[in-house]
Amino acid sequence: MHVNNQRFTLLDLAQIAIHEVRGDRLVERAAANAALTARLEVAAVGKAACAMMAGAHRVLGDSIRRSLLITKTGYVDVDLARNREIEIIEAGHPLPTEGSLNAGRRLLEWLATADAQTHLLFLVSGGTSSLVEVPVSGIGLPELQFINRRLLASGLDIQQINRVRQRISRIKGGGLLHYVGTRNASVWLLSDVRGDDPASIGSGMLYPVAAVQPETIDLPADLEILLRKLPADSRASHRDEHLPVPEHLILGNLRMACEAARIAAERSGHHACYHEQELDGDAAAVGRQLAARLLTLPAGVHVWGGETTVRLPADPGRGGRNQHLALAAAMELAGQENICLLALGTDGSDGPGEDAGALVDGGTISRGELAGLSAADALRRADSGGFLEASGDLISTGATGTNVRDLVIAIKA
Repeated sequence: MHVNNQRFTLLDLAQIAIHEVRGDRLVERAAANAALTARLEVAAVGKAACAMMAGAHRVLGDSIRRSLLITKTGYVDVDLARNREIEIIEAGHPLPTEGSLNAGRRLLEWLATADAQTHLLFLVSGGTSSLVEVPVSGIGLPELQFINRRLLASGLDIQQINRVRQRISRIKGGGLLHYVGTRNASVWLLSDVRGDDPASIGSGMLYPVAAVQPETIDLPADLEILLRKLPADSRASHRDEHLPVPEHLILGNLRMACEAARIAAERSGHHACYHEQELDGDAAAVGRQLAARLLTLPAGVHVWGGETTVRLPADPGRGGRNQHLALAAAMELAGQENICLLALGTDGSDGPGEDAGALVDGGTISRGELAGLSAADALRRADSGGFLEASGDLISTGATGTNVRDLVIAIKA
């Protein structure tokens, strides 16, 4: 198979995988089977909030009294923006912004005025932790951004990062239960964490932190010092063990996306394998390992999923963990004419830029070197995006309507 055909195949498979876990499709399916009251108030938060809200309105529109949507700036769907029945707030991701604090204040106001007789439906997807926040005393926007910046550069996984976020929030780790009170509520989730842990998805706003086992996290020293200086008021007064915990329903996850890619590959005539051991740890190391493994695997399509990490230098360049993984893999695959690899964030974003990931092949390194760049230097400086732009291998999708972590698909002729 020609390398261009391989690349088109990978892009098609990724599109099928993402479509399988789009928020609107999954919410429509759940809504059609749910036993909800005829009076609903719906709050959707996260990078997939627009798609999830659209699905809710298509099926439940006649029952919805109020709608609040909080999503990433630039992710608002044009059709939803025209719907005056939906209140929309845009906020920051991956770093919280003033919009995130505004969203937190508005969410509490919205809950305070919710009709006691209505059923509250929360639609939550990845990105929620950054997009909406009500911090504890002693934490303002500068401190919030510093803490999140250090966490994102630390190499910690998302569960560990969210444990820290819960320590500085009045609404995370079950804190929002205080504001919901005894009203009927349901939480529908798109999982962007390993194990689909509802305490970690969106930092578990409606899932009590008491249900989470304590964990020791090795934090950067300056971050640990800041956290120790916080006033003793913290979140404890906002936890009430007697409040009911809403049902948490997982609508979609990474496994569903990976299986969809595998099935589509088989239907198109390829040998296909979904490797179920999830990807984690250092992105560059994982990229090298996958490339080395591909050299020994049989021909066909190979699918992995997970979420790696990158420990950033003091002055990082352009890129994200998927680009980092892909560039490291490309170094191992240099000169191979029969293998292509796609590493993609299912939400359409990879790091702070607009790129979703990268699609590399045996010619990636030589194409980048023609522009005078060094792949090894790009990895060292966390500037994989700069190299991959020069090699022509960056992938941009825009908002996808979902967020179930990262997808890696490779094809070997």
